[in-house]
Amino acid sequence: MTVHIRIPMPLRGYTAGADEVQVSAATVGEALAALGAAHDGILGRILSAEGEVRQFVNIYLGNRNVRTLGGLATPVAADDVISIVPAVAGGAPTAKDARLAQLKATVPELMPQQALALQAQGAALVDVREADEIAQGSPPGAYRLGRGYLELRIEEAVPDMNRTVVTMCNGGVRSLFAAEDLQRLGYRNVHSMAGGFSRWKNEGLPVEIPRQLDRQARERYSRHLLMPEVGEAGQLKLLESRVLLIGAGGLGSPAALYLAAAGVGTLGLVDHDVVDRSNLQRQILHTDARVGTSKVASARQSLEALNPGVKVQSHEARLTSANVEQTFSGYDLVVDGSDNFPTRYLVNDACVKLGLPDIYGAVYRFEGQVSVFWPGYPQRRGPCYRCLYSEPPPPEFAPSCAEAGVLGVLPGVIGLLQATEAIKILLKLGDPLVGRLLLYDALRADFHELAVAPNPACRYCGTPGSVPDYVDYEHFCASTTA
Repeated sequence: MTVHIRIPMPLRGYTAGADEVQVSAATVGEALAALGAAHDGILGRILSAEGEVRQFVNIYLGNRNVRTLGGLATPVAADDVISIVPAVAGGAPTAKDARLAQLKATVPELMPQQALALQAQGAALVDVREADEIAQGSPPGAYRLGRGYLELRIEEAVPDMNRTVVTMCNGGVRSLFAAEDLQRLGYRNVHSMAGGFSRWKNEGLPVEIPRQLDRQARERYSRHLLMPEVGEAGQLKLLESRVLLIGAGGLGSPAALYLAAAGVGTLGLVDHDVVDRSNLQRQILHTDARVGTSKVASARQSLEALNPGVKVQSHEARLTSANVEQTFSGYDLVVDGSDNFPTRYLVNDACVKLGLPDIYGAVYRFEGQVSVFWPGYPQRRGPCYRCLYSEPPPPEFAPSCAEAGVLGVLPGVIGLLQATEAIKILLKLGDPLVGRLLLYDALRADFHELAVAPNPACRYCGTPGSVPDYVDYEHFCASTTA
């Protein structure tokens, strides 16, 4: 039979604002059960976990309190009116309260100790607080993804939909909403941490202060931060990275400028030359006012003006067998923009010996070449420069830019490709040009890729850990035999 249940104002958030609900029931208890089935969360505000009417709530059938009748077993007749009368003190639960009650019914909650134990077993603890909150401390090993871009970043951080995920905010509310969204994305075992980071910290569980970008860095690198492949973790990695550029000329100029703009924290520059006016057609690090000054000093001035947060280390000397290892020490990779064969072979041999990626670039008139020589590449064994060119050509077969000329914009194309390869390697993104030689023909506007296989008989990289001593590279390149 149909009965009417009057809903008081404090509980209307659960009934979408309705002040009366009709249900079919034979007793008061059945009527309340039907109400709870139709409106999630409301029954918990009326009945205790044991199914008894809460002490701060009264249920009336007509004008009589059911406590003076048969309680919840009191029978009802058609069109009877049941009134719910809770204690009030001027405040009232909101729709948010009803929403939270719904979430708690669908998202399992864990205490911080339980979350820590699950994390130790391989669960992903996801901190969804804002950056300024995380800066005050976060559990070690947590994924600090924030709430705003959680849905965009979670699959990159936690690609396995079956992995246990525990969301965490500051007090345990935002994490419920985050957990529900992850459930909608398809994650099958999602929990929310009750009490959030506040309870975690109060219980004395481990906390670390993560390194984070400051406000200016967030503004400068905002476009990187939007990319799931980079994000804050990737940008911090770039800021911690150290790249050595051989030459501050045609190739080194665009590579250095874009690596500085991208936020590579330390850039080393090796060059012993001074700025000549003929350089300015392609060497965009320098200006007419700096003609006659050191290229390294000029480059430092340009790079620091572009990004004051980048540290520029000067190596104002000719690279030789005697200083190459000291110069390369502490760097993550080398961008070779040299313009002579003795330096190219010296850079290659030092990189092979030290296990550093050698990002190679070369230009000639309208054509350019780019590759990454890295026998120690973790994904596959790569060649070194000697695998491609076991000996240098005689001078008459390989004139310099000063002798043959070069299109001014061409080093910009090749230098930018070198910078791109450097960033990919630093962030472990994509597939670097290891074992591949990329050729560019500006006149045809054509890129062409060739395979470069490692030479098992190469004296320098064929036997890992067995690299010959450095040689007299000027003499070596003056001869046509290796």
